[in-house]
Amino acid sequence: MLDRLAHALRTVHPDRPAVLHRTRAGTTRVRIRRGELAALADTYAVALRARGLHDGATLGVALRPGPRALAVLIAAHRLGLRTAVLDPTAGPDVLAARLALARPDLVLADAAAQAVAGWARPLARRADLALPPLAALGPVATLGHRLPGCAPRLRTNPFGASVPSIPGRDAPGRDGDAVIIFTSGTTARPRAVVHSRSGLAAGLRTVTELVGPRPGTVVLGGTFFVLVPALTAGAAVALPARDPAALARQLARLAPAHTYLTPPQLRAALGAGARFTGRVWTGSAPADATLLRRVKQAGADQAWGVYALTELFPAAAVEEAEKSAFTGTGDLAGAPLPGVRTGLGDDGELLLTGPGVRHRYLGEEPEPWVRTGDRAALDPDGRIVLAGRLKDMVLRRAENIYPGLYEPALHLPGVELAVLVGVPDGNGDERLVALVQPAPGTDPRRLRGALAGPLERMGSARPDALLFGRVPLAGRSRKPDRAAASAHCARELAT
Repeated sequence: MLDRLAHALRTVHPDRPAVLHRTRAGTTRVRIRRGELAALADTYAVALRARGLHDGATLGVALRPGPRALAVLIAAHRLGLRTAVLDPTAGPDVLAARLALARPDLVLADAAAQAVAGWARPLARRADLALPPLAALGPVATLGHRLPGCAPRLRTNPFGASVPSIPGRDAPGRDGDAVIIFTSGTTARPRAVVHSRSGLAAGLRTVTELVGPRPGTVVLGGTFFVLVPALTAGAAVALPARDPAALARQLARLAPAHTYLTPPQLRAALGAGARFTGRVWTGSAPADATLLRRVKQAGADQAWGVYALTELFPAAAVEEAEKSAFTGTGDLAGAPLPGVRTGLGDDGELLLTGPGVRHRYLGEEPEPWVRTGDRAALDPDGRIVLAGRLKDMVLRRAENIYPGLYEPALHLPGVELAVLVGVPDGNGDERLVALVQPAPGTDPRRLRGALAGPLERMGSARPDALLFGRVPLAGRSRKPDRAAASAHCARELAT
């Protein structure tokens, strides 16, 4: 699909906007047009080839999402490079250990990434951003505006160089490694997901078939799996504003046909009074039926929860109406998408495979099935029903309690977010605590009364305590941080 995108940008309405952005004054501006994006990708392909990067070389990318990052990915794909995405939220020690498995032949970084790895490190840590010294990972070149102390800029006009042609689909090496995404693991045993070119293309096709972006429309979202299908179809992409109030104004001005936001972004936008249009998609963190209903009540035609992993994107999807109608135990993730196959381990762990599955973990042998770490069941229609993370199990009085089975029942109107966590009781056992974050303006006493029924119906899994407070979030996708939630609950119960 990246080959198709490169061709479409150049030949299908090259004068139309490709990427939009919001100015500080709140107006929408064209950041780059389709033909300009194609030309930028050509420029980077020439520059990378001139640096001696050829099939199989590894390119480290430390760039903020946007046109430059996308143009680099298109150029790297054309040259047969594999791209290692450097995540500044992983922590410098973990990232350095992971990159020892895939030593980059070149690291492309913007000035912001180099600041995070250098002089601005103390400030960046406050935002949970940190990178190791980039020069220790490999040769570094600056892309975009260069500040004092940055590496030399990538030379984008090498004398006498020509634009590399796009190899044929069946050319040698065309199904090699495409991208490395660093995910779970520790410094002692780092793990990195490797997607092949064919697997990446299959995942992008699945997104396109699921969403169906149309030419001439606007799609709001900032991830690679948003940009590529939308631009290939001829839609323009608007990068979402970070500030919730600004995001609400952006949604009102653009009226996008499709909106992709994480659950924390949706909650923040709703809190700022956002109104939605078209179809809204969310994933990367739990999205309960209550949140999806709120999105539709705020104007969306449809609200979809997408179940996806770094190893397989996307795997399943469910619309709010189907999710709200589900009366079983657990969290309905929806039917597996076309080509995705499911299995269950002896311990109830969900296993997945399909055309878009990762090829392997870096340094390990290929394995077609992904162990998701999620405990799940399959209903009579083959839909995936999640029961929580296996590692999140709480052991209380010799009984295994899986929070994911019961947390959906806590998401009543007036609940922003809720988790069940175990708190050590000092005797080798755990107390089960419900930490509930009320929505703004909710009366805690009334909410406590509304929760009495759902808590009672949990039977032997009924929590020992109910606490109100903010649920801590962590990581790039801002998922609930259960360890921090457990520590918070322990402190509250000790007072």
